[in-house]
Amino acid sequence: MAVRRILMTTVFFIGWSAAAFPAHDDILPASVIFATSTGYWEDDGNAPDVERAPTGAEPVANPEGKRTQRHGYYKLFAVRQPDRTSKVYLQQVAQTETGPAIASTVELQEISDLKPYITDIRPENSNGIIKEPGLFATIYLKTDPQAEPDGWTVLIDEFGDITVEKATN
Repeated sequence: MAVRRILMTTVFFIGWSAAAFPAHDDILPASVIFATSTGYWEDDGNAPDVERAPTGAEPVANPEGKRTQRHGYYKLFAVRQPDRTSKVYLQQVAQTETGPAIASTVELQEISDLKPYITDIRPENSNGIIKEPGLFATIYLKTDPQAEPDGWTVLIDEFGDITVEKATN
């Protein structure tokens, strides 16, 4: 009887854990090698999204067509390409009543044109949401796989203007 109870309990827990944790549910593609969410943005609903030509942006639609106050954070991430170099993208993520929604996605061409090997992406600090609008993050990259990484800064000011440049320390 004890062996049967152990067997039944084991079968129950195996079935429960398999249902609770799907084995092949890929939440994030393997090609996304670094990502950070940082910074803060807000607007009155009339401001344009990130000031570059969006690629694959999902509009945050308001069903009544009225513009309302929007706010959210930025996400900066690197996607590995088949040749082992990376492209870097910036997203505006809006906080909506139903959860986060992508407001815009743009490629940071200044970085992608270097055909870099990304080694890290770091926010200005790890204290959570920043109260002032903007973003400051550092992307560490190599243009030669044998070289030491260089730092490149991504700065978005309170007006939404994006600056990408080699870090000068």
